[in-house]
Amino acid sequence: MICGLTALVFVCSFLLLTTSCAKKQIGVSERVQKPIAEEEETVVVVEEEKKAPGTEEKVVVVVEEEAVPAGLAARIREFNSENIYFAFDKSNLTPKSRMVLKKKAAFLRGEASARVLIAGNCDERGTEAYNLALGERRAHSAKKYLVALGISGDRISTVSYGEERPADPAHNPTAWALNRRDTFKLLK
Repeated sequence: MICGLTALVFVCSFLLLTTSCAKKQIGVSERVQKPIAEEEETVVVVEEEKKAPGTEEKVVVVVEEEAVPAGLAARIREFNSENIYFAFDKSNLTPKSRMVLKKKAAFLRGEASARVLIAGNCDERGTEAYNLALGERRAHSAKKYLVALGISGDRISTVSYGEERPADPAHNPTAWALNRRDTFKLLK
């Protein structure tokens, strides 16, 4: 009886220890949209064979994406590749960041149907939860500035990746500075 009770206490202790130390899963409910095409024209052909008993037929699906003019494709690549950067443990915009956001606002005013996803990122210092919150504040700072420049907030989505998507995986001040950023992705 005592041996069974000891085993039960040991199993309960073990379960309590392993479940209490599990990382908290933070979900982000973000509506994912198709990125704007960056190529001039793409045709995707998918062939699928369907076999019913006694018959054979082949189904072909052709999907065509909208053609994007070469000049626009280059502007889209520039828009998506130009990040803004932050000081350590800060979410306020620098003068250089404001200039970049003004360029992005001008592009968005010219492309009225375009939407943008702003992703806040952090360096590896700090806890996971703190960095997720800081990344969210950084993304919201950029969104707030774009809204102040006349871009509808409905066209702007934000997400925080915290420290999960570093631009540079090294562990030094140069890498940390590159990882404290907002990235931008045009959505259709």
